[in-house]
Amino acid sequence: MKKLLFLISAFLVFAFATNAQWLNKLGKAAENAAKRAVENRVEKKAGEETNKALDKIEGKETDKDKTIESGKKGKEEQTNENQNESAKAGAHSFESYSKYDFIPGEKVIFFEDFSQDAVGDFPALWNTNGSAEVVTTNLFPGQWMKFTMKECVWTDNLLNLPNNYTIEYDVIPTGGLEGNGMSGWDMELMQCRNAKGWDSGSAPGKGGFMFTIEYYGTPRYHTWLYGTECEGGKVSGSKDGDEYKQKINQKYHIAIWVQKTRLRLYQNQNKIFDIPKAFPIDCVKPDRIRFGYGSAMISNIRIAVGAPDMRNKLMTEGKLVTYGIYFDVNKDVVKPESYGTLKEIAAILNEVPDVKVKIVGHTDSDGSDAANLDLSKRRAASVKDELVKNFNVNGDRLITDGAGETQPVAVNDSPANKALNRRVEFIKQ
Repeated sequence: MKKLLFLISAFLVFAFATNAQWLNKLGKAAENAAKRAVENRVEKKAGEETNKALDKIEGKETDKDKTIESGKKGKEEQTNENQNESAKAGAHSFESYSKYDFIPGEKVIFFEDFSQDAVGDFPALWNTNGSAEVVTTNLFPGQWMKFTMKECVWTDNLLNLPNNYTIEYDVIPTGGLEGNGMSGWDMELMQCRNAKGWDSGSAPGKGGFMFTIEYYGTPRYHTWLYGTECEGGKVSGSKDGDEYKQKINQKYHIAIWVQKTRLRLYQNQNKIFDIPKAFPIDCVKPDRIRFGYGSAMISNIRIAVGAPDMRNKLMTEGKLVTYGIYFDVNKDVVKPESYGTLKEIAAILNEVPDVKVKIVGHTDSDGSDAANLDLSKRRAASVKDELVKNFNVNGDRLITDGAGETQPVAVNDSPANKALNRRVEFIKQ
């Protein structure tokens, strides 16, 4: 009996010892498995994040990522993002303007952004033999003059244009006139016959320049002269290529540079035409702009006199005031059509490496004083960043500041005067 009890006791001791070892091993195995599970999960998560980052760099995005991001955003934010897609599609990078040599005129003599007009009204400074109205759009900020017609709309008062000037405007093609064969729009720079009304015909007035766009088609231009006013002929031509074509609901910046008889025309970063004898001397003196014969939205029309002598103003007078550096409303990002102006300023600065310059931003009076002061400071800083990043100007030579709306050069009572107050100054230190 004792022997049996001894054997049973020994068996139990052995069993408990074995079980303890087994449990210990099991615990260690479970612990190791848990560790491996955590490590695998961390590695998987890291891999997912790495792939996600690489996908974004490559311009990719998985459906799962889109669903997650969409779920994180509220309805209002998602709506705003969708509304901005067309704007992003029409955007152009700053670097793409590397060959852009357009420099806008120094003194603004006409500016129209339709901000003084009520939405739905015909704009006050214009006339028409058809119809147009002021609208807003979720594609791009500001107010726009929209027309869809076989007729025209033109500047009501005559423009007093000198020998050298620049014209700029933004245009959004909006589609053709269904059933009428109108698939684009045109712009005419003309010398009118009838100062108070309509000059009929596709080539009106005493003469001028016409620029015609067909959506998804070819930009064409014509210059015309009439023998009753002066001797001359007619020149016409076209340019084809993907860089010249326009698509509906995208914004394009048109710039025209007139130097006596010579006319250059740019669409975004591309120079489309350079016509040496667009306006014969003492024959045609344009005094009106006309849009029509199609469907589009127009805004931010800016006419300015001559190109500034930047070098003389900065190095001799000690202060350069420029209107050729552009920003969207309430934004501090330098627009790419500022490239020609910044390139010229950078060339001057890099030729005199010992000169230090203060960059000062200025705004008009729209908005609060504090907001305008902050905006002007941020804009000046953005100008410095572009000069350093894209034009190799030494940043140690540049200091920035902003004056907001506190130093106007004109009364803030019209779009043209407000445009004069929105400026960037370079002050020699």
